[in-house]
Amino acid sequence: MEKYEKERHPLPPFFPADARALMLGSFPPKKARWKMEFYYPNLQNDMWRIFGLVFFGKADYFLTADRKSFREEAIRSFLAHKGIAVWDTAMEVNRLKGNASDKYLEVLQPIDLSEVLSRLPHCEAIVLTGQKATDTLLTLVAAAEPKVGGYADAVYNGRNLRIYRMPSSSRAYPKPLEEKAAVYEKMFCALGML
Repeated sequence: MEKYEKERHPLPPFFPADARALMLGSFPPKKARWKMEFYYPNLQNDMWRIFGLVFFGKADYFLTADRKSFREEAIRSFLAHKGIAVWDTAMEVNRLKGNASDKYLEVLQPIDLSEVLSRLPHCEAIVLTGQKATDTLLTLVAAAEPKVGGYADAVYNGRNLRIYRMPSSSRAYPKPLEEKAAVYEKMFCALGML
């Protein structure tokens, strides 16, 4: 049997005090791919381009002037202003291949959702950004699996939550950037954040 080195989550959670939405991915890519010390740090990942399109009408809004990195402080400030927390569903994984693909992540320890939600008292929506994040969260919450772009209502520890399943921001997910952004825009409108 092959052995894999366990990886602990390398980033602290980003929890603005008044966050109304919690965006959960699966697990960060290997650090060699990072362009900043924050979530969705791979330049090939389109999350911050999606946010740029949705909120500013410009996909490159959160890119540096040379387009080789992200403007981390601008992203943090924007998320705090909008009340969007960011974390991941896996706290410890085995990476079964040396890449960032969720397909090859074995989740060894999931998020402690009770503890996380106790730190986010205003959170009313959990936004899942891919299939692995969805699969992992649904092991913790009794809810129907939402279709991509849709949501399911759930009650967790007596708290009403709306669980959204958004398209992956990975370029491996076969949908044009503008179409992904349109799905996120619809969700943020429904949450009254746009």
